[in-house]
Amino acid sequence: MSSKSLRVALLAGGKSAEREVSLKSGEQVFRALDKERYEIKRYDPRDDLARLARDAAELDVALIILHGRFGEDGTIQGLLDSLGIPYQGSGVLGSALAINKIISKQLYIQAGLPVAPHVVVDRRSPEGTREILDRLGLPVVIKPEHEGSSIGLSIVRSEADLPKALEEAWRFDRRCMVEQFIPGMEVTCGVLGNDDLQPLPLIEIVPGEGYAFFDYEAKYTPGASHEICPARLSPELTARARDLALRAHRALYCRGYSRTDMIVSGNDLFILETNTIPGMTETSLFPQAAAAAGISFTALMDRLIELALEK
Repeated sequence: MSSKSLRVALLAGGKSAEREVSLKSGEQVFRALDKERYEIKRYDPRDDLARLARDAAELDVALIILHGRFGEDGTIQGLLDSLGIPYQGSGVLGSALAINKIISKQLYIQAGLPVAPHVVVDRRSPEGTREILDRLGLPVVIKPEHEGSSIGLSIVRSEADLPKALEEAWRFDRRCMVEQFIPGMEVTCGVLGNDDLQPLPLIEIVPGEGYAFFDYEAKYTPGASHEICPARLSPELTARARDLALRAHRALYCRGYSRTDMIVSGNDLFILETNTIPGMTETSLFPQAAAAAGISFTALMDRLIELALEK
């Protein structure tokens, strides 16, 4: 190992509902990092925050491979800012905005980006089932305010199932979003860069048989879903989708990288959400898109570290 090796803190695990995904991602990132270039110290924020703080002066950069609360929501970013440790990806503001599905939807609308019609439902003062369906019809998609990886998400196709689906979302958050279900092709577009943004090739997501949508199991079970890159879209729709990903990244004050999920319905595109720390497992979409752009997994890690260290 060179005496000039960068000292990298690799953060994975944490205590969100996506802990297991984070641990898998963290292991793959550790394997991919060039041990000749980096001296890697591993930290699980669930148990190791005090050790991270003690080691801060001896660390050059952090790789945050965390998902969901306490990892993707700005909290760990604020701690690293306080400790003076640069890190890849969005800062406190962009992280907090993007993980909140309700606020990010408002910012998309403000930026003129297309989104599905929706209502926000608060557990303490819920709208009635009839009022929701009068505004949105059926089917609808119900999402907790903050969770990722489709945790707590339901597709409701009958009025009788709506109360149970709301209760499931309220297990995770006081507020949830009820969104009009838009049938179509799900695509995702990664963005890489700080000031000079590079949209990556689009990926088309085809959930396997037995999966109504790209849920947690379909996302993380190898072979459960089929990804096609580049997505089977016209050049015009592809260009529009990549432009929307760039605009969503900017609207949410993201930095470094992001991945925006969309639905293609006919000639229309609708933004679903933007992920500020895309998954890094063997089935993850961002590394697949980077590979299609000629960026290996190891080179992608190098690039994210370079972006973290940019002033």
